[in-house]
Amino acid sequence: MEGEVVPFPPRNGEYLLICERATLWKEDPYFDVETRHQVGKMSLEELESAFFTELKFGTGGLRGEMGVGTARMNIYTVRKATQGLAAYLKKESTPEKGIVIGFDNRHNSERFAQETARVLLGNNIPVFLCPALRPTPFISFACRHLKAAGAIMITASHNPKEYNGYKVYWDDGAQIVDPHDRGIMQEIDKIPSYSHVKLADLKGPLLSWVDETLEEAYLQAFVSHPVFSKDKKELKICYSSLHGTGITLLPKAFQKCGFADPLLVPSQCIVSGNFPSVSSPNPESPEALREGIHLLKNSKRDILFVTDPDADRLGVVIHHRGKYVALNGHELAAIGTFYLCDTLSKQKLLPPKSSIVTTIVTTALIDKIAQAYQVKTTRVLTGFKYIGEKMREWDTTGTSFLFGAEESFGYLIGSFCRDKDGISAACFFAQIAAHLQSEGKTLLDLLYEIYRLFGIYQERALSLHFSSGKEGVELIRYLMQQLREHPPSSLGDQALLQTVDYLEEVSSLPQADVLHWILEDGSTLMIRPSGTEPKLKAYLSTYRSPSESIETNLLESQAHLNKLSHLLETYLYSLLAGIITPCQ
Repeated sequence: MEGEVVPFPPRNGEYLLICERATLWKEDPYFDVETRHQVGKMSLEELESAFFTELKFGTGGLRGEMGVGTARMNIYTVRKATQGLAAYLKKESTPEKGIVIGFDNRHNSERFAQETARVLLGNNIPVFLCPALRPTPFISFACRHLKAAGAIMITASHNPKEYNGYKVYWDDGAQIVDPHDRGIMQEIDKIPSYSHVKLADLKGPLLSWVDETLEEAYLQAFVSHPVFSKDKKELKICYSSLHGTGITLLPKAFQKCGFADPLLVPSQCIVSGNFPSVSSPNPESPEALREGIHLLKNSKRDILFVTDPDADRLGVVIHHRGKYVALNGHELAAIGTFYLCDTLSKQKLLPPKSSIVTTIVTTALIDKIAQAYQVKTTRVLTGFKYIGEKMREWDTTGTSFLFGAEESFGYLIGSFCRDKDGISAACFFAQIAAHLQSEGKTLLDLLYEIYRLFGIYQERALSLHFSSGKEGVELIRYLMQQLREHPPSSLGDQALLQTVDYLEEVSSLPQADVLHWILEDGSTLMIRPSGTEPKLKAYLSTYRSPSESIETNLLESQAHLNKLSHLLETYLYSLLAGIITPCQ
């Protein structure tokens, strides 16, 4: 990003470690000729970026840019991670139950999946390997359905094309959390060299291939939820898979739920790791929605669904009285919460001890809605793995999981899988839209009804992007430190009344690098580093009391958020420039 003026040169010890790692990759014959050749051609700056650290377990596993080096996603870092996982499974689980492995459309995803399988087979651990790309939520479901010891999904979700990742699930189909992530990392650190990784060929009695019968079981699992009606629906749907895995299952899912075949966005339903139609394959990005909205307008259809490459996130655009409205993650979370609670309550199927799980940065409107139906709201740290962790906990405590939602377009109804699911979520919101259509309404009409009942909550996200590699990591760390040491006394005319630092104990939540600011008028800001990309993320929220003047209050709320966003961004840049001044 522009304006990066705070240098962080490596210390002597860091240089030595970088050189040791690079020399090993350059000279050890274990590494292939092309890899050794690439390391030999690297500049000092490139070596630092590629070897400044070992790729660490973060959001449920590994994620990073692909390329040569210990800090990159490549077959060697994938193999080493899998060897550590195999050792941990043998200590803490029942690996003889096998591991499910899936992969998305990204470059090297299939190769990384195969190398993962080879290491597990080399450690005498059975493998259920998908023969072709499949969505992330399907892998979570397959883990549970097959009663496997765990699962691995090769994906970087919505990240740019340069990235890939390695997402690990435990035996309940939820992403790993503490202590499993730490335990796996400790086993990885014990591996003396890459050559100690055990490898086998992709054959033999320990290798099984996931077949189509499992797909049918997955679709049936969520379609059987009582919120779905099986009657034929008139809703006309457009769909984009953003070049990814959703195309393999979502059209079938729509059919099973009684919808006509969706009209596909032709250029974006071509599977490609290059993501040729977008720079960022994220349904939160307006650019990613552009081609789908164009098709929605020209075809005069009712609704557009867009899933990210591994189909765990969902974007929704509706045709509302001549306008085309993209609903954000907070709005969809509120709509889903209300419809689910209201429908199950009317059907007398709402469990007496039930909860909706959401994250600390997702709209507080969820709490208001849930409270009206005597449903508990449970808040967790950002990341769907923490929602999955709650689901596992409730398996033995009797609490019923109703709905999981996070502002970054992640949703889950029911407990058939334990990760956010863009496939079932698309069918869920299509069901809501079809029900409203029969009453002459849209999802936006329902949202306004919710505002009239519970008040207007509006949210805004702000992201500062940094370069990948060591410099970006250090700059983000520096900025969080400065925010703790030099918080603003006010933002504009709103005094900062309270700061909550999640590095200190906050309720029952684990420590996290998150700051929560509460302003004089009740508006809130949360700031944290992204867990998957070199970004600093801020979440702003404001509230207006219930009123019939929805449009006026929305405009006032948006203007207030615009002002707060501008003031915060200005303050963040001043910190980066080393100029600590109060916001005006």
